[in-house]
Amino acid sequence: MTSEANVGALHDNLLTALGTAIVSGEYPAGEVLTLDGVSAQHGISRSVAREVIRVLESMGLVASRRRVGITIQPAHKWNVFDPQLIRWRLESGDRAAQLVSFSELRRGFEPAAAALAARRADPHQCRILAAAVSDMVVHGRSGDLDAYLLADKIFHQTLLEASGNEMFRALNGVVAEVLTGRTHHGMMPAVPNPAAIELHDQVARAIRLRDEEAAERAMRAIIDEAASAVAEEFSEPT
Repeated sequence: MTSEANVGALHDNLLTALGTAIVSGEYPAGEVLTLDGVSAQHGISRSVAREVIRVLESMGLVASRRRVGITIQPAHKWNVFDPQLIRWRLESGDRAAQLVSFSELRRGFEPAAAALAARRADPHQCRILAAAVSDMVVHGRSGDLDAYLLADKIFHQTLLEASGNEMFRALNGVVAEVLTGRTHHGMMPAVPNPAAIELHDQVARAIRLRDEEAAERAMRAIIDEAASAVAEEFSEPT
């Protein structure tokens, strides 16, 4: 058991180290690594290194070919919806670009998901949305950002599930990872914006009342508020 745990830790550590190095540009596109080189540099076995390379290959970060080696892939080949890749990008100098890109993506699907939820949500999902908003109010006032984050993630997860669309639901990991990154990288105010919480309440209420237009409109306002907060965070001081 201990040996398996150690191997798992080595695997995870190497995956994070290589993934972060690639998305940060430390390993630029076109650079070629070797399995022996990775194994020797990080002091791990070839079998662990091989498994890590397979994971990175599935994410589009590397391409492995016999007699060529492990080639770092350009960003346009990455699986940008992979939550782990999102986490690495938020931890690198690419943070602002990742958040802007995500805001643009959200505008394309969350308002539509909110409208569908107003049509399809069941009573249990409506109760979860209302409870999540209540928790956001309580934890927003107390400044408990971790508890606030959990309530926020539950809200958005339930919204996407209530849409009844399996493709929207599959984006939950993307949303959760970016919400987590905003909190863990200090991009949330010490006391969350009451206006943002009120907008979440408007979405929950509109879904409960089956008002598709109001749900879509309030969800779009949530995204606009978050995008403005990100822009302000990364704007140059005057």
